[in-house]
Amino acid sequence: MQIERIRTDILILGSGGAGLFAALHAHDRNPDLSVTIATKGLLGKCGCTRMVQGGYNVSLHAGDSVERHFMDTIEGGKWLPDQELAWTLVSTAPERVRELENEVGCFFDRNPDGSLHGKAFAGQTFDRTVHKGDLTGIEIINRLMEQVWKRRGVGKLEEHRALALIPTPAGDALSGVLMADIRTGRLRFVQARAVLMATGGGPTMYRYHTPSGDKSMDGLAMALRAGLPLRDMEMVQFHPTGLLAGPDTRMTGTVLEEGLRGAGGHLLDGAMRRFMADYDPKLERATRDVVSRAIYAEMKAGRTTPNGGVYIRMSHLGPADVAKRFKGMVDRCRDCGFDLAGGLVEVVPTAHYFMGGVVCRPDTATELPGLFVAGEDASGMHGANRLGGNGVANSTVFGGIAGDRMPGFIAESGSFREPDEGLMSAEAARCLHPFHAKPGDVNALRERLMDLMWDEVGVVRDAAGLRRGLAGLDAIEAELLETGIADGARAFNLTWHDWLNLRSLVETSRVIALAAERRENSRGAHYRADFPEPGDLATSTFTVVRRAGESLAITDEPVRFTRVKPGESLLEPQMAAE
Repeated sequence: MQIERIRTDILILGSGGAGLFAALHAHDRNPDLSVTIATKGLLGKCGCTRMVQGGYNVSLHAGDSVERHFMDTIEGGKWLPDQELAWTLVSTAPERVRELENEVGCFFDRNPDGSLHGKAFAGQTFDRTVHKGDLTGIEIINRLMEQVWKRRGVGKLEEHRALALIPTPAGDALSGVLMADIRTGRLRFVQARAVLMATGGGPTMYRYHTPSGDKSMDGLAMALRAGLPLRDMEMVQFHPTGLLAGPDTRMTGTVLEEGLRGAGGHLLDGAMRRFMADYDPKLERATRDVVSRAIYAEMKAGRTTPNGGVYIRMSHLGPADVAKRFKGMVDRCRDCGFDLAGGLVEVVPTAHYFMGGVVCRPDTATELPGLFVAGEDASGMHGANRLGGNGVANSTVFGGIAGDRMPGFIAESGSFREPDEGLMSAEAARCLHPFHAKPGDVNALRERLMDLMWDEVGVVRDAAGLRRGLAGLDAIEAELLETGIADGARAFNLTWHDWLNLRSLVETSRVIALAAERRENSRGAHYRADFPEPGDLATSTFTVVRRAGESLAITDEPVRFTRVKPGESLLEPQMAAE
């Protein structure tokens, strides 16, 4: 197939919080540079940031501090975060929130005295989560989109799917990205002097998941094939309270946010018994990994609701107050036949966020010159567990940093770099593979993948299950490569893109399972029933996976405690004890 070619100084893959912030900062830093946003869907209407309900963690309130937010992040991440990345996150968040309000135009909820309202989120020692009701993501994305549309120098490639990172012939820098125009089916190579990968994670390989179905880990699959190192890939966060509305609605798995438990919501088993006291003294306000495992244990013990989960109850807080504070979720639950404000809602742990991703520096640069990474594609900020409210902070903080950094990189690096034509041809053939195989049932394979990952590489893991998971992934991949699609019109050929989605998911699922097999202890979101202890914190390591030829190489790297060591704190003793 003929490959069309275009050029842009800066290419941004993804239109969530990281991508849009990067576009604004890059344009404002140097308006003479061409900036292009490429997105799999429609600008402002897709991505995970728009779906954020809860809010944005930031230390702006009296009694809070950057150091306190940092310690919550490090301890919540079970001492695995890269401390320089975590410090950059928490120390830049106040600047970003002020920017969102004063320059971007966001309106967040306020206290009677006019200060920003911070609500309670689990796993934190201070109520620092700034929000717009329970529709914070929509507010942020809508206002960012307004700013993007105002800037005529920002180009848009909507409904464009990134297929491969194309380096130079020597492999010493990035030349651009091979893409598919979903609207026409044509392939297009976008040559760029700097590329930001901010495609978002989206662990949709699990039976229950919160992201939309078009999120398929494409960025990490591309990075893996490009030979880039991925860290913390075993760390898949399951949100404890995904809506469980039965198998006949796509609303099953969508998140009911942390603020419900932070506000005082109760979790009940099928017999209406409040059970969190059996698992953690913090009850429902324990961290997401703890609550998810508790719910999973109740499910395995058979103490479940009609659809096989548990209940969340908010009615004791006053139905009218719940309806006012959590309007978006109350409406969503009502649409599925549940009364969140006054009754019971069935919930289940749901794959929500991916702590694993591409290794990067605090300025978002990767080891491949010309490639930058931000948002859920990047890794190291959260370690073994992300605090609720740190996700959208992460995207906007590092998206802005990438936007500031890329114009400087271009000034230093010079002109466009020529691509490896042989690799581009191979990647084009790779994406067209299903048109040359006998048509089959792609959706059945996707269903098998979701069940396999939920059962064997899910909330609770062990060696035998992980071996079964890896064997199952090999079988699914082999069948996928033999499963084709009809070679008809390629414009808006959603079956083709389902096939490509599934291949990305299988490739990243294998890395998750291998990293989970490698880590023989239990930290945060990764729990091994056969190795339940966390191990020695002082000698903590993180996993790193990269492609070596046709196989995957996995190593352990020591955590560098650059700011604080286990057993220490940046807080004064009295504050640390509060």
